[in-house]
Amino acid sequence: MLIAGGGVAGCLAALAMVRLRPEIPLMIVEERPQFGGDGFHLLFEAELEPAELGLVQPIASQSWPGFYIAFPELSRNLKSPLLGIEARSLHRAMVEALQPDQYRLGTRIVAVRGDALELEGGETIRAEGAIDARGAANLSMLDLLWETRIERSVRLTSPHGLDRPLLIDGTVDQGPGFNFVQAFPIGDDRLRLAQVLISEQAQPDQRAQARLANYLSLRRWKPAEADSEVATARPLPTGGDFGAFWRIGGARVAKLGLRGGFVQPATGRTLPDAVRNALLLARQRDFSGEALHDNFESEARAMWKKRELARQINASIARSPSGDRRELAQRLWRLDAATILRLQTERLGLLDRRKVQQVIRR
Repeated sequence: MLIAGGGVAGCLAALAMVRLRPEIPLMIVEERPQFGGDGFHLLFEAELEPAELGLVQPIASQSWPGFYIAFPELSRNLKSPLLGIEARSLHRAMVEALQPDQYRLGTRIVAVRGDALELEGGETIRAEGAIDARGAANLSMLDLLWETRIERSVRLTSPHGLDRPLLIDGTVDQGPGFNFVQAFPIGDDRLRLAQVLISEQAQPDQRAQARLANYLSLRRWKPAEADSEVATARPLPTGGDFGAFWRIGGARVAKLGLRGGFVQPATGRTLPDAVRNALLLARQRDFSGEALHDNFESEARAMWKKRELARQINASIARSPSGDRRELAQRLWRLDAATILRLQTERLGLLDRRKVQQVIRR
C-alpha cells in the first residue's frame, strides 16, 4: 500500500498500519524533509474511544486537565482533558516506527493514481492501492470561511503562570472581525502562542505578528527567545457540493485529511478524523485502490452529513457583520458546560442541538 503525504493524516495512517498490520508492505512519500506538517494539533480526549486514544497518547507532546475561555463579558474554566501534538513529535514517531525502506522524504509527487504514485523525474511506484493524504487540493466546490493562524513558540524571561491552555482569549481589541489569541503552556516558562482570525480570507492576517507582540506586552510576558513563526490556513466549511469536491480532488483515488474533506467545520481540526481513519484503514481486508476509495468516500460523506450543525454555526458567523462575530462566539460559549464540551467533541444530543440552534438563529 502507498500513502502520499506525511502530514497528520498520512502519518497516523502509516503508524496504525505498522503497528496493527505489519504484514502489509507499506511506503509513505512526503515532499518535505520532515514528517508532521505544520503547526500544532489539539485533541479532546473525549473525542475518541479508548482504543483510538491508544494510537495518539504515546505521540502527545503535552496534556492538560482542561482549558480557559475569555471574552469581554465572559470568563470560564472548563474541565476536559486535552492532548497536544507537535509536528516534531510526529516526525520522531515515524522514523522510530518505520524501516528506512518504508518511507521517502523530500520527494515530490507529481500524481496519485488508484494503484501508483508518480514522482518527479519519471519514477512510478506501484502497489495494490494508494491513498492521497497530501492536504487540501481544489476547494472551489465548497463554501468556506477560513481560520488563519500565526503560531510561535516562545521562552519567557519568567514563569507565565498558565496551568492549562487559554483556548480563546478574545478580551483584547485586536482589530475588526473575530480574532483571538490561543496560549498553550509547554513548560513553566514556555508557551505556544497563536494569533487567530476567522474571516472570508485565506491569506494570513497582515497584522498578526504585530498583534501577537502587542498581546505579549499586554500580558507582561517578556520573550527571552522565540522559534520561527508558522503561518497556516484552515478551511471552515459552511456548505457546498461535497460530492463534486470529492470527485475533483482525484477521481477514484482514496483520500484522507483535508484532501478528503475530513475536517471539523467549526474548529478546522483534522486530528480526530485522522485517528479514526487510521484505525479504519488498519481494519481493511481489501487494500485495492478501488476498495480504499469506496470505503473512505463513504466515510467522508457520512461525516459531512453528521456535521451539518457545525456548518450552520459557520454560516451564522458568515452572515453576521464583522463587528458582531465575537459576540456570536461569546453567546455560544455561554451555553452550559456539558453542552459546550459535547459540541467540542461532536457528541451533541437532541436537546444540545436545540440549544445551539437557538443561539445561532438570534
